Amino acid sequence: MKLWDKGFSTDKKIDHFTVGNDRELDLFLAKYDVIASTAHAKMLAKVGLISKEEGKALVKELGVIAKRIEKGQFTIEDDFEDMHSKIEFLLIEKLGDTGKKIHTARSRNDQVLVAMQLYLKDELTEIKNQVKDLFDLLLKLAEKHQKVLLPGYTHLQIAMPSSFGLWFSAYAESLIDDLYFVQAAYKVTDQNPLGSAAGYGSSFPVDRTFTTQEMGFETLKYNVVAAQMGRGKVEKAAAFGISSIAATLSKLAMDITLYMSQNFDFISFPNELTTGSSIMPHKKNPDVFELIRAKCNKIQAVPNQLTLVTNNLPSGYHRDLQVVKDIMVPALQDIKACLELMTFSLKEVKVNNKILEDPKYDYLFSVDTLNEMVKNGMPFRDAYKTMGKAIENGNFKPKRDIQHTHEGSLGKLCLEEIKKKMKMIDSF
Repeated sequence: MKLWDKGFSTDKKIDHFTVGNDRELDLFLAKYDVIASTAHAKMLAKVGLISKEEGKALVKELGVIAKRIEKGQFTIEDDFEDMHSKIEFLLIEKLGDTGKKIHTARSRNDQVLVAMQLYLKDELTEIKNQVKDLFDLLLKLAEKHQKVLLPGYTHLQIAMPSSFGLWFSAYAESLIDDLYFVQAAYKVTDQNPLGSAAGYGSSFPVDRTFTTQEMGFETLKYNVVAAQMGRGKVEKAAAFGISSIAATLSKLAMDITLYMSQNFDFISFPNELTTGSSIMPHKKNPDVFELIRAKCNKIQAVPNQLTLVTNNLPSGYHRDLQVVKDIMVPALQDIKACLELMTFSLKEVKVNNKILEDPKYDYLFSVDTLNEMVKNGMPFRDAYKTMGKAIENGNFKPKRDIQHTHEGSLGKLCLEEIKKKMKMIDSF
């Protein structure tokens, strides 16, 4: 069944190419098509385009379909082009002519738009909650290990003392920045496009404010052409949000893989969270973090992929936009999996609290030792040269009892202030 069926069939090759993997992807979206169809049916009855009895019958049967979806019993067979055609078929099968009326005053174009935007709202909310879970864990780890010193690097050279408190809380605060993008994406997505039909509105007297309220959108996308132009744009906004999270996770995963290596030996994980080698019995490989790194690097390409698909399209609908779904749905599943596995694994991290006992890290304290000379009255430039000569001549004696007291330093992590920043996220 095709919603655009006019009594003739297309070539099977054309069918296969144009449908693609929509049937599989639509299983993620079917729930939302039912939600939108329910709101639409209520609206049709409200404005008199169908009777109240027909409206009630459609809403009741859509509820039955929703339960099938929730139980995982909803399928889209090859006879159907997509979720829209299967859902309409089920309505017609049960309700006859009443089922045929569900498509009154709408197009598959605004059906896809509204289903995707409802889906994105839920996905972005779930992702935000996952980020908050990881944030909470990172701050707990920062508090627990805040006094354990860690080498800081610039140019991958030993630079200055850091700490596990700084390291864990740095990633926590970075996640707040990522959620600013997610919140912006949610704002863009939270606009009801239903009623824009094929992108030019309808001669039927639809009530778009009613469906907006019924589906829980904050507002509606008023201009019908602008609503259609949102296809691809809302996905790109969401893509920027998840790509920002992915950048943070990728960097964290890279740090972890480095810090786990025998050359660093800063952290370790239980055997259950690592993998082995087929020929080297000593190996404890950080496969989960390497895969998080790779998947997150892939996710960071999603905004560019969407741009390349959509950037030269004029206004109005074009079949190119079908590909947007193929890019976005897997990316959302990947970022959720990466967040879940990062949080799951980091709960078991073991910290080496004796790292800086190794004399190779003595030079970490050169700046603090130099600063002490400045505090005692020596001009900075003279102190710098004096310290450089001492290091060159092998006479450097590090001052290890360091005192960092300003906001955000290893001596004053400002964890409560960072928590307050996260709490303010929902107010944006």
